[in-house]
Amino acid sequence: MSNPKERRFNSYSRYFRELLGGRVQKVTINAGFGCPNRDGTLAVGGCTFCLNEAFTPSYCQPTKTITRQIDEGVEFHARRYRKAERYLAYFQSFSNTYAPLEELRRIYDEALAHPLVAGIVVGTRPDCVDEAKLDYFAELARSHYVALEYGIESTFDATLRAVNRRHDFAAARRAVEMTAERAEALSVARASEAFSSVPGCGLHIGAHFILGFPGETPEMLLAQTDVINSLPLTTVKFHQLQIFRGTAMADEYERSPEKFRFWNTPEEYIDFFIEILRRLRPSLVVERFAGEAPPRHRVGEGWGPVRNETLLAMLERRLEQLDARQGDMYVK
Repeated sequence: MSNPKERRFNSYSRYFRELLGGRVQKVTINAGFGCPNRDGTLAVGGCTFCLNEAFTPSYCQPTKTITRQIDEGVEFHARRYRKAERYLAYFQSFSNTYAPLEELRRIYDEALAHPLVAGIVVGTRPDCVDEAKLDYFAELARSHYVALEYGIESTFDATLRAVNRRHDFAAARRAVEMTAERAEALSVARASEAFSSVPGCGLHIGAHFILGFPGETPEMLLAQTDVINSLPLTTVKFHQLQIFRGTAMADEYERSPEKFRFWNTPEEYIDFFIEILRRLRPSLVVERFAGEAPPRHRVGEGWGPVRNETLLAMLERRLEQLDARQGDMYVK
Protein backbone atom coordinates (compact mmCIF):
# COMPACT_ATOMS: atom_id res chain seq x y z
CA MET A 1 0.00 0.00 0.00
CA SER A 2 1.28 3.48 -0.76
CA ASN A 3 2.38 5.86 1.95
CA PRO A 4 -0.69 7.72 3.31
CA LYS A 5 1.09 11.01 2.64
CA GLU A 6 1.18 10.10 -1.05
CA ARG A 7 -2.35 8.81 -1.39
CA ARG A 8 -4.29 9.84 -4.44
CA PHE A 9 -7.18 11.09 -2.34
CA ASN A 10 -7.56 13.40 0.65
CA SER A 11 -7.57 10.75 3.37
CA TYR A 12 -9.00 10.93 6.88
CA SER A 13 -5.76 9.65 8.44
CA ARG A 14 -3.71 12.39 6.79
CA TYR A 15 -6.28 14.99 7.83
CA PHE A 16 -5.86 14.08 11.50
CA ARG A 17 -2.13 13.71 11.29
CA GLU A 18 -1.91 17.28 10.00
CA LEU A 19 -4.58 18.58 12.40
CA LEU A 20 -3.54 16.87 15.64
CA GLY A 21 -0.03 15.69 14.86
CA GLY A 22 -0.52 11.95 15.23
CA ARG A 23 -2.76 8.90 15.05
CA VAL A 24 -6.35 9.46 16.20
CA GLN A 25 -8.87 6.70 16.88
CA LYS A 26 -12.63 6.99 17.19
CA VAL A 27 -14.30 5.33 20.17
CA THR A 28 -17.96 4.64 19.48
CA ILE A 29 -20.47 5.66 22.13
CA ASN A 30 -24.17 4.81 22.49
CA ALA A 31 -25.65 7.48 24.73
CA GLY A 32 -29.23 6.22 24.44
CA PHE A 33 -30.55 8.91 22.12
CA GLY A 34 -33.75 8.31 20.21
CA CYS A 35 -34.92 9.42 16.79
CA PRO A 36 -37.98 11.49 15.78
CA ASN A 37 -38.46 9.08 12.90
CA ARG A 38 -38.98 6.21 15.34
CA ASP A 39 -40.79 7.63 18.36
CA GLY A 40 -43.83 8.94 16.50
CA THR A 41 -42.77 12.59 16.34
CA LEU A 42 -42.30 12.25 12.58
CA ALA A 43 -42.99 8.55 12.04
CA VAL A 44 -42.51 5.11 13.54
CA GLY A 45 -40.23 2.40 12.21
CA GLY A 46 -37.43 4.73 11.14
CA CYS A 47 -35.77 4.94 7.74
CA THR A 48 -36.38 1.85 5.66
CA PHE A 49 -32.65 0.95 5.52
CA CYS A 50 -31.70 1.57 9.17
CA LEU A 51 -30.38 -1.13 11.50
CA ASN A 52 -28.11 0.34 14.18
CA GLU A 53 -27.04 -3.10 15.46
CA ALA A 54 -25.24 -3.73 12.17
CA PHE A 55 -22.53 -1.16 12.90
CA THR A 56 -22.53 -0.67 16.69
CA PRO A 57 -19.71 -2.38 18.65
CA SER A 58 -20.77 -4.82 21.36
CA TYR A 59 -19.30 -2.73 24.18
CA CYS A 60 -21.65 0.16 23.36
CA GLN A 61 -24.55 -0.07 25.78
CA PRO A 62 -26.57 3.00 26.83
CA THR A 63 -26.91 1.51 30.32
CA LYS A 64 -23.18 2.19 30.82
CA THR A 65 -21.87 5.65 31.60
CA ILE A 66 -20.16 7.67 28.89
CA THR A 67 -16.87 7.39 30.78
CA ARG A 68 -17.12 3.61 31.05
CA GLN A 69 -17.89 3.24 27.33
CA ILE A 70 -14.84 5.38 26.50
CA ASP A 71 -12.62 3.28 28.79
CA GLU A 72 -13.88 0.03 27.26
CA GLY A 73 -13.58 1.44 23.75
CA VAL A 74 -9.98 2.47 24.31
CA GLU A 75 -9.22 -1.03 25.63
CA PHE A 76 -11.02 -2.64 22.67
CA HIS A 77 -9.03 -0.65 20.12
CA ALA A 78 -5.76 -1.19 21.97
CA ARG A 79 -6.23 -4.94 21.53
CA ARG A 80 -7.22 -4.73 17.87
CA TYR A 81 -4.98 -1.95 16.58
CA ARG A 82 -1.78 -0.24 17.57
CA LYS A 83 -2.40 2.30 20.30
CA ALA A 84 -3.66 5.70 19.20
CA GLU A 85 -2.20 8.91 20.54
CA ARG A 86 -5.56 10.68 20.84
CA TYR A 87 -9.17 9.52 20.88
CA LEU A 88 -12.43 10.99 19.64
CA ALA A 89 -15.70 10.07 21.32
CA TYR A 90 -17.94 9.10 18.39
CA PHE A 91 -21.65 9.34 19.15
CA GLN A 92 -23.02 7.19 16.35
CA SER A 93 -26.26 5.46 17.31
CA PHE A 94 -29.49 7.17 16.26
CA SER A 95 -29.82 11.00 16.40
CA ASN A 96 -27.32 12.41 18.87
CA THR A 97 -28.72 15.92 19.11
CA TYR A 98 -32.30 14.74 19.67
CA ALA A 99 -32.62 15.84 23.30
CA PRO A 100 -32.98 19.05 25.32
CA LEU A 101 -29.89 21.22 25.41
CA GLU A 102 -29.24 20.55 29.10
CA GLU A 103 -29.08 16.81 28.44
CA LEU A 104 -26.65 17.39 25.58
CA ARG A 105 -24.46 19.44 27.92
CA ARG A 106 -24.37 16.65 30.48
CA ILE A 107 -23.45 13.98 27.92
CA TYR A 108 -20.86 15.86 25.88
CA ASP A 109 -19.24 17.61 28.84
CA GLU A 110 -18.67 14.18 30.42
CA ALA A 111 -17.07 12.85 27.23
CA LEU A 112 -14.72 15.82 26.90
CA ALA A 113 -13.70 15.55 30.55
CA HIS A 114 -12.06 12.17 29.83
CA PRO A 115 -8.27 12.63 29.85
CA LEU A 116 -7.73 10.64 26.63
CA VAL A 117 -10.44 12.38 24.60
CA ALA A 118 -9.37 15.17 22.25
CA GLY A 119 -12.81 15.82 20.84
CA ILE A 120 -16.21 14.53 19.83
CA VAL A 121 -17.91 13.43 16.62
CA VAL A 122 -21.68 13.72 16.77
CA GLY A 123 -23.82 11.85 14.25
CA THR A 124 -27.30 13.25 13.79
CA ARG A 125 -30.14 14.11 11.42
CA PRO A 126 -30.21 17.52 9.74
CA ASP A 127 -33.62 18.24 11.26
CA CYS A 128 -32.38 17.67 14.83
CA VAL A 129 -30.29 20.81 15.26
CA ASP A 130 -31.27 24.39 16.02
CA GLU A 131 -29.53 27.69 16.72
CA ALA A 132 -29.10 27.07 20.46
CA LYS A 133 -27.65 23.58 20.01
CA LEU A 134 -25.26 24.75 17.32
CA ASP A 135 -24.15 27.63 19.54
CA TYR A 136 -23.34 25.09 22.27
CA PHE A 137 -21.23 22.94 19.95
CA ALA A 138 -19.47 26.05 18.66
CA GLU A 139 -18.59 26.98 22.24
CA LEU A 140 -17.13 23.51 22.85
CA ALA A 141 -15.15 23.87 19.64
CA ARG A 142 -13.25 26.86 21.01
CA SER A 143 -11.08 24.40 22.97
CA HIS A 144 -11.78 20.96 21.43
CA TYR A 145 -12.17 19.18 18.12
CA VAL A 146 -15.92 19.04 17.47
CA ALA A 147 -17.49 17.50 14.37
CA LEU A 148 -21.16 17.32 13.50
CA GLU A 149 -21.78 14.49 11.06
CA TYR A 150 -25.08 14.76 9.22
CA GLY A 151 -26.85 11.78 7.72
CA ILE A 152 -27.90 13.26 4.39
CA GLU A 153 -27.95 9.92 2.49
CA SER A 154 -29.16 11.36 -0.84
CA THR A 155 -29.58 14.76 -2.47
CA PHE A 156 -32.71 13.57 -4.28
CA ASP A 157 -36.01 14.35 -2.56
CA ALA A 158 -37.80 11.47 -4.31
CA THR A 159 -35.29 9.06 -2.76
CA LEU A 160 -35.60 10.64 0.68
CA ARG A 161 -39.37 10.20 0.51
CA ALA A 162 -39.07 6.61 -0.68
CA VAL A 163 -36.82 5.60 2.25
CA ASN A 164 -39.07 7.35 4.80
CA ARG A 165 -36.43 9.90 5.68
CA ARG A 166 -39.03 12.53 6.63
CA HIS A 167 -36.91 15.51 5.69
CA ASP A 168 -35.94 16.94 2.32
CA PHE A 169 -32.53 17.88 0.98
CA ALA A 170 -33.21 21.56 1.68
CA ALA A 171 -33.23 20.71 5.41
CA ALA A 172 -29.82 19.09 5.03
CA ARG A 173 -28.36 22.07 3.18
CA ARG A 174 -29.79 24.43 5.80
CA ALA A 175 -28.25 22.47 8.70
CA VAL A 176 -24.84 22.28 7.01
CA GLU A 177 -24.83 26.00 6.20
CA MET A 178 -25.93 26.98 9.73
CA THR A 179 -23.07 24.92 11.13
CA ALA A 180 -20.62 26.37 8.62
CA GLU A 181 -21.50 29.91 9.67
CA ARG A 182 -20.36 29.11 13.21
CA ALA A 183 -17.27 27.27 11.98
CA GLU A 184 -16.25 30.32 9.96
CA ALA A 185 -16.83 32.64 12.93
CA LEU A 186 -14.53 30.44 15.04
CA SER A 187 -11.84 30.55 12.35
CA VAL A 188 -12.02 34.34 12.23
CA ALA A 189 -11.81 34.53 16.03
CA ARG A 190 -8.78 32.23 16.07
CA ALA A 191 -7.04 34.30 13.39
CA SER A 192 -7.57 37.45 15.45
CA GLU A 193 -6.33 35.66 18.58
CA ALA A 194 -9.65 36.31 20.28
CA PHE A 195 -9.19 33.05 22.16
CA SER A 196 -6.37 30.65 22.88
CA SER A 197 -5.81 28.27 19.99
CA VAL A 198 -5.72 24.60 20.99
CA PRO A 199 -4.32 22.21 18.31
CA GLY A 200 -7.19 20.71 16.36
CA CYS A 201 -9.92 22.77 17.97
CA GLY A 202 -12.72 24.05 15.82
CA LEU A 203 -16.10 23.07 14.42
CA HIS A 204 -15.98 20.57 11.55
CA ILE A 205 -18.82 19.35 9.35
CA GLY A 206 -19.27 15.86 7.95
CA ALA A 207 -21.92 14.21 5.82
CA HIS A 208 -22.90 10.63 5.00
CA PHE A 209 -24.24 9.41 1.66
CA ILE A 210 -25.49 5.99 0.55
CA LEU A 211 -24.88 4.92 -3.04
CA GLY A 212 -27.32 2.61 -4.77
CA PHE A 213 -30.84 3.39 -3.59
CA PRO A 214 -33.60 2.08 -5.88
CA GLY A 215 -34.41 4.55 -8.62
CA GLU A 216 -30.99 6.23 -8.58
CA THR A 217 -28.97 5.60 -11.72
CA PRO A 218 -25.17 5.78 -12.00
CA GLU A 219 -25.62 8.99 -13.98
CA MET A 220 -27.65 10.50 -11.14
CA LEU A 221 -25.02 9.55 -8.58
CA LEU A 222 -22.25 11.13 -10.63
CA ALA A 223 -24.32 14.30 -11.05
CA GLN A 224 -24.99 14.32 -7.29
CA THR A 225 -21.28 14.89 -6.74
CA ASP A 226 -21.65 18.47 -7.98
CA VAL A 227 -24.25 19.10 -5.28
CA ILE A 228 -22.01 17.56 -2.61
CA ASN A 229 -19.15 19.79 -3.79
CA SER A 230 -21.36 22.85 -3.25
CA LEU A 231 -21.87 22.09 0.44
CA PRO A 232 -19.44 23.64 2.97
CA LEU A 233 -18.33 20.24 4.29
CA THR A 234 -15.07 19.20 5.89
CA THR A 235 -15.45 15.43 5.56
CA VAL A 236 -17.63 13.02 3.63
CA LYS A 237 -18.53 9.34 3.94
CA PHE A 238 -19.88 7.14 1.16
CA HIS A 239 -21.32 3.66 1.67
CA GLN A 240 -22.64 1.25 -0.89
CA LEU A 241 -26.26 0.33 -0.18
CA GLN A 242 -26.48 -2.61 2.19
CA ILE A 243 -29.83 -4.20 2.99
CA PHE A 244 -30.18 -5.44 6.55
CA ARG A 245 -32.40 -8.21 7.81
CA GLY A 246 -35.45 -7.05 9.72
CA THR A 247 -35.72 -3.67 8.00
CA ALA A 248 -38.52 -2.36 5.82
CA MET A 249 -36.07 -2.28 2.93
CA ALA A 250 -35.43 -6.01 3.36
CA ASP A 251 -39.16 -6.59 2.97
CA GLU A 252 -39.16 -4.37 -0.12
CA TYR A 253 -36.26 -6.33 -1.57
CA GLU A 254 -38.06 -9.63 -0.98
CA ARG A 255 -41.15 -8.32 -2.80
CA SER A 256 -39.36 -6.58 -5.70
CA PRO A 257 -35.69 -7.56 -6.02
CA GLU A 258 -35.61 -6.19 -9.58
CA LYS A 259 -35.80 -2.63 -8.18
CA PHE A 260 -32.37 -2.99 -6.59
CA ARG A 261 -29.08 -2.71 -8.41
CA PHE A 262 -25.98 -3.98 -6.65
CA TRP A 263 -22.35 -3.79 -7.60
CA ASN A 264 -21.69 -7.49 -7.98
CA THR A 265 -18.05 -7.34 -6.91
CA PRO A 266 -15.90 -4.95 -4.89
CA GLU A 267 -13.89 -4.28 -8.07
CA GLU A 268 -17.01 -3.11 -9.89
CA TYR A 269 -17.97 -0.80 -7.03
CA ILE A 270 -14.44 0.61 -6.72
CA ASP A 271 -14.32 1.44 -10.43
CA PHE A 272 -17.60 3.32 -10.07
CA PHE A 273 -16.53 5.10 -6.88
CA ILE A 274 -13.35 6.30 -8.58
CA GLU A 275 -15.54 8.17 -11.07
CA ILE A 276 -17.15 9.96 -8.11
CA LEU A 277 -13.78 10.56 -6.48
CA ARG A 278 -12.37 12.15 -9.63
CA ARG A 279 -15.25 14.66 -9.61
CA LEU A 280 -15.02 15.41 -5.88
CA ARG A 281 -13.40 18.70 -4.90
CA PRO A 282 -9.84 18.08 -3.69
CA SER A 283 -10.31 19.85 -0.34
CA LEU A 284 -13.00 17.40 0.85
CA VAL A 285 -11.65 14.80 3.27
CA VAL A 286 -12.83 11.30 2.32
CA GLU A 287 -13.41 9.48 5.56
CA ARG A 288 -14.92 6.33 4.10
CA PHE A 289 -15.94 5.07 0.66
CA ALA A 290 -17.55 1.71 1.45
CA GLY A 291 -19.41 0.05 4.30
CA GLU A 292 -18.64 -3.06 6.29
CA ALA A 293 -21.24 -4.96 8.33
CA PRO A 294 -21.38 -8.53 9.63
CA PRO A 295 -22.73 -10.90 6.94
CA ARG A 296 -25.37 -12.18 9.37
CA HIS A 297 -27.15 -8.83 9.07
CA ARG A 298 -27.10 -8.51 5.28
CA VAL A 299 -29.34 -9.69 2.49
CA GLY A 300 -29.01 -9.25 -1.24
CA GLU A 301 -25.33 -8.38 -1.53
CA GLY A 302 -22.88 -10.95 -2.85
CA TRP A 303 -19.49 -9.53 -1.84
CA GLY A 304 -18.96 -11.74 1.15
CA PRO A 305 -16.86 -10.68 4.16
CA VAL A 306 -14.49 -8.10 2.65
CA ARG A 307 -12.82 -5.94 5.29
CA ASN A 308 -12.43 -2.20 4.91
CA GLU A 309 -8.63 -2.53 5.00
CA THR A 310 -8.79 -4.82 1.96
CA LEU A 311 -11.13 -2.46 0.11
CA LEU A 312 -8.79 0.47 0.81
CA ALA A 313 -5.81 -1.42 -0.59
CA MET A 314 -7.86 -2.32 -3.68
CA LEU A 315 -8.88 1.31 -4.18
CA GLU A 316 -5.30 2.55 -3.94
CA ARG A 317 -4.02 -0.04 -6.41
CA ARG A 318 -6.77 0.81 -8.89
CA LEU A 319 -6.12 4.54 -8.61
CA GLU A 320 -2.48 3.90 -9.44
CA GLN A 321 -3.39 1.65 -12.36
CA LEU A 322 -5.67 4.34 -13.79
CA ASP A 323 -3.34 7.20 -12.81
CA ALA A 324 -6.42 8.83 -11.28
CA ARG A 325 -6.71 11.21 -8.33
CA GLN A 326 -9.40 12.90 -6.30
CA GLY A 327 -10.53 16.00 -8.12
CA ASP A 328 -8.73 15.45 -11.41
CA MET A 329 -12.11 15.97 -13.15
CA TYR A 330 -13.39 18.57 -10.67
CA VAL A 331 -14.81 21.73 -12.20
CA LYS A 332 -15.57 24.72 -9.95
